[in-house]
Amino acid sequence: MKKIVFALIAGAAVATAAQAQDSNAPRGYIGVGAATADHQYSINGVNTTGNDGYKASAKVYGGYEFNNTWGLEAGYTDFRKSNFNYTTAAGATGSGHSDGHATYLAAKGNIPINEQFSFYGKLGVENMHSNLSTSTPGLSGSKSDTGVYGGVGVQYNLSKQVSLNAEYERYGNKKDFGAKPDVWTAGVRYNF
Repeated sequence: MKKIVFALIAGAAVATAAQAQDSNAPRGYIGVGAATADHQYSINGVNTTGNDGYKASAKVYGGYEFNNTWGLEAGYTDFRKSNFNYTTAAGATGSGHSDGHATYLAAKGNIPINEQFSFYGKLGVENMHSNLSTSTPGLSGSKSDTGVYGGVGVQYNLSKQVSLNAEYERYGNKKDFGAKPDVWTAGVRYNF
């Protein structure tokens, strides 16, 4: 799905690079952001301590707006490695880490308030992958989850080409380990 997301982002950029900048004309955009999610661990028979909690990670996204109201967006978020310590039911101690990433494809609805400010919502599908490594044999593994993706946010237009945004995103259901599905993101985007 990573390749599809990057192909959609590149396609939107190429398709709209030469278009006029009418405020209601179709246009593509790309963006980067800093995303943060709490990291948690719910592993059977293990009591975890000392996890990293919230960590900043990178997000890239792109999309195509058909008009001021409707669009389509795809993105990739890299949830960085998170460390934790644990004690097993037998009293053994150990350490571990998880890492993961998520991709999404979503329809996007904008509600413009004025020329600079708008609210938006996104609804689509996500795929989140997490890996778990520990110092105890048998506690390592990986999980992939495909589910519903949703997001709400605000956007502030600095110019016709550059915008700032802040959003809350939900990547599917709660996971046993790694990044929680609740993600806060701040970013900057460039309109073609």
